Parts: sequence; structure tokens; C-alpha cells
Amino acid sequence: MWFRFLQKFVKFLDPKLEKYREHPPKIEPKYTPKTLEEFIGVLQRTPKNILSTKDRNRIAAIMCFDERQVGQLMVSKEEMVFVNSKDILGPLTLDKLYKSGFTNFPVVDNKEKVKGIIHTEALNALEIKKTDRAEKYMSKDVYYLHDTDSLKFAVEEIERTNSYYFLVLDKKNTLAGFFTIQMLLDYLLG
Repeated sequence: MWFRFLQKFVKFLDPKLEKYREHPPKIEPKYTPKTLEEFIGVLQRTPKNILSTKDRNRIAAIMCFDERQVGQLMVSKEEMVFVNSKDILGPLTLDKLYKSGFTNFPVVDNKEKVKGIIHTEALNALEIKKTDRAEKYMSKDVYYLHDTDSLKFAVEEIERTNSYYFLVLDKKNTLAGFFTIQMLLDYLLG
């Protein structure tokens, strides 16, 4: 009986006591950016004890993600290392590939047309004879992006193809460079 009385009493008092309860004050922003550029400007002006440079760069990268194009992150054709399909994978060729720092190498024919890709895992996992040619170890699965494709589209292609290495074509559909999932992660995570 006392319990019911207390329940009713609390129910009666609750709305009347609401005005006495502490509520966090509403903080209205002094300035609200109207564009993405203004927002990035606010990020850049934020003190470093609140946001580190690395955190600012990450936020800016995420905010600009849809506007970025593959061509802005890719490695250019001039920096790439190619392997001719008829090259013998002897010590000199393997040394050149490992020293490049890359993990994937386009395999081309004598007309410089891409026939496939060699990944260093294929070279590590097998015992290569001094007479083996590059085409023996290449994968014929080659995926392409265009330099004007958005990073969002690149993510969709990575997901669709389950590939992390893409050759990049320019407007004329000629080879412009390559793009990897690592480049995307480095862009996003710094």
C-alpha cells in the first residue's frame, strides 16, 4: 500500500521537479562553416592541443574523399618497373625487382602491351630455375582504373574484384601508372 502511494506521489512530483534538474547548457557554435573549404579552414585553425596535425590530415582526407581521383595518388608510368614476358628470372632480374620496392610488376610483350602481373609472392613461393621466363609466373588477371575515377569508385572496384593492384589508364586509354589499396590506406590514415 505504501509502495503504491509512493509511486503515485513520485509520478505527481516528477513533472513539477523537472525545472529544478540540472541540464547541460546548450552551446551554440560561434561559427558554422558553410562549405567544405570553410570546414577544412576551421580544422587548420584548431589548436594542436585539441587536434594533432595527423588527425587534421585524416579528417581532411575523409572529407575530400569523394572529390579525390585515382590519378592524384597513383604511381606514374615513369616510376614503374616492367618485366618483359620473355625475360629470364635470373639473379639480375630478380635483384632489379626486389630493389624497386614494389610488390607487383606488369609483364609486357615486345610491343609493350600488358599481358599480366607478377607478384613477388609468386617469386618467393616457388623455386625459380635460372631458365624460367617471367610469363610462367604471371597472373593474367589484370584490373584497370582510369586516372579520373574517384577514390569511392576505386573502393567499389577493390571490393568487386577482390584485387588490391590496378593499372591506371589516362583519357586515351594508355597506361598512366598503377594504384594500390596501400596508397588508399596511406591517404586515409596518413
